[in-house]
Amino acid sequence: MSSRKSKKPKYKVLIVDDHPIVRQGLTQLINQETDFVVCGDAGDIPQALQAIEKCGPDIIIVDISLGHSSGIRLIENLSDNYPGLSILALSMHDESIYAERCLKAGARGYIMKQEPPEKVATALKEIINGGIFISEKLGTKLLHKFVARKTEAPCSPVELLSNRELEVFQLVGKGLKTRKIAEELNLSVKTVETYIDHIKKKMNFDDSRNLFLHAVQWTMNT
Repeated sequence: MSSRKSKKPKYKVLIVDDHPIVRQGLTQLINQETDFVVCGDAGDIPQALQAIEKCGPDIIIVDISLGHSSGIRLIENLSDNYPGLSILALSMHDESIYAERCLKAGARGYIMKQEPPEKVATALKEIINGGIFISEKLGTKLLHKFVARKTEAPCSPVELLSNRELEVFQLVGKGLKTRKIAEELNLSVKTVETYIDHIKKKMNFDDSRNLFLHAVQWTMNT
């Protein structure tokens, strides 16, 4: 009587993205892999936290733009509360602005949506095996910063902003008023006004109108 080898269980993947068509496409792609299976998906932060408790994923793919919410804030939350959970940040935005922020927040990798689909599987395998997945370009940039032991001059004034200031800047660019931004971020109006003042100083804007015009332009181009 021959004994049959037990099948190795697949790593469970949770997808967090506010676009259903992206979640569906990633699910189909990942479920074709021999080592991974999608255990659930979510369109926002509350749904993501519920799904984590329900399916206990090994790795989570997080889009850093979740409507008016911040995927980076979710990554920070997950890193603090689920230290064993591997995180891959997914974004349509330029890695020069967001990738390092995501890695500092606790992500183990960063991949842009413009990359070929097979890169997602490559990134998942790299991360689940204890590695870090970033582009060669970003890897070179981070290595240069390490060797020089100093921060390179930012390519864009936006890089000077903190994560929270960047959130406020994005929401200004989406046309939200101060009070609405405060509601979205669960902050006081006074705190949001303080962030806006900091943004103006860091980016050398003379007034709020200038800030608004640049925020709208930047949001449309990212």
